[in-house]
Amino acid sequence: MKQIKQMFSMIFFSLFLLITFTQDMTFAESGKKSVYVIPVHETVEKGLFAFIERSIKEAESANAEMIILDINTPGGAVDAAADIANLMATTKIPIVAFVQKHALSAGAYISLYADKIYMTPGATMGAAAVIDQAGNAADQKAQSSWLAEMKNAAEFSGRDPIYAMAMADDSIDLPELNAGKGKLLTLTSSQAVEVGYSEGTVENLDELLSVLEAQNNDIVRTKVSLSEQIARLITHPVVVPILLSLGSLGLVLELYSPGFGIPGLVGLSSLVLFFYGHLVAGLAGMEAVLLFIVGLILLVIELFVPGGILGIIGLAAILVSIFLSTKSFELAAISILVAVVICILATVLLIKVFGKSIKIFDRIILKDATRTDQGYVSNVNRLELIGQEGITLTALRPVGTALIDDEHLDVVSEGVYIEANKQIKIVKIEGSRTVVREIKNETNH
Repeated sequence: MKQIKQMFSMIFFSLFLLITFTQDMTFAESGKKSVYVIPVHETVEKGLFAFIERSIKEAESANAEMIILDINTPGGAVDAAADIANLMATTKIPIVAFVQKHALSAGAYISLYADKIYMTPGATMGAAAVIDQAGNAADQKAQSSWLAEMKNAAEFSGRDPIYAMAMADDSIDLPELNAGKGKLLTLTSSQAVEVGYSEGTVENLDELLSVLEAQNNDIVRTKVSLSEQIARLITHPVVVPILLSLGSLGLVLELYSPGFGIPGLVGLSSLVLFFYGHLVAGLAGMEAVLLFIVGLILLVIELFVPGGILGIIGLAAILVSIFLSTKSFELAAISILVAVVICILATVLLIKVFGKSIKIFDRIILKDATRTDQGYVSNVNRLELIGQEGITLTALRPVGTALIDDEHLDVVSEGVYIEANKQIKIVKIEGSRTVVREIKNETNH
């Protein structure tokens, strides 16, 4: 009963966090025409997309005059960058990209979808190579697709696509920009102005507002809410396998300890965080969460109902819910593989090294044994027969019948053949086996 109360307490606490964190923590200012400044910092991932989507919707609701993307990013996920670019392409509000330091890879791609680009002195834009989850160059198909995306981005804003393509393809030779073959193009602020990829160079945001004649507008600086900060962290490609590993490992460790303790709390919290972050980022829907819960319930039922079908369905439901939440087959597969390997290693370590057993199995697996030293016997051991003599009624090959003290007994020889009507002696009693030996007349010398 106590364990059930603890479980319900955890569920209510998780719901409380979910409701609290998902409250909108940014409020638009009222008054004259506004300019929305949206930070695009650090890694580009789905959590950033969710934040930018909310910020653009706020700007549209406030009839903002302009949106300024404050960009400083080394790049990130291609799919997230594509979603952000789609938001920029569909909004009617003019967008200015303000590159403060770096707009690399996915950051350069996003910047190219802006109506105007301004950079600070020393800022750079380019180096848009596409790489896989392991940090290696992506395959030719992915490279070709990304090259086409960079070209489309430049053409969308009326810029010469050759420079965007050179940012993603090191075979394009642009010696005048110090970007020969074998080197991806990265534009400095002055080079960007020279090739038409920047409208100008400004020292800071205030100067940019002055150049745009927006210094007298209401400046609304959108901020990442607590829920969005959590979502950005949780949806990071490095954090996803860690959370899934902690979740599965915590639940495995909980199986080896009675009650609902720290391992179960850590495991459940990790899984709640995983789905919460992906819900906020717009990656997962409630159907994925419900599918995961159903999968867990089926796995628990499988512990008490024999058959295996429910367990297989439950495991499949959990795997599908994770794939639905990540929206990336490769990331989901890697994360699940890491979690499985860690769980297997932890299980082997607990059983082999620490001699632990899964406590929940103790309730459904019979471990009692009937041992002789506890008074249990499968049959009566007639030890009193040892030493008695008799005669074989049948040949022993090596099993047969003998007459011992007027009693017919099933006996076995010591592995040798004994003919019928031979004198024998009982030499051993082994449970139900009566072992005999032939008595041979010996001559003394």
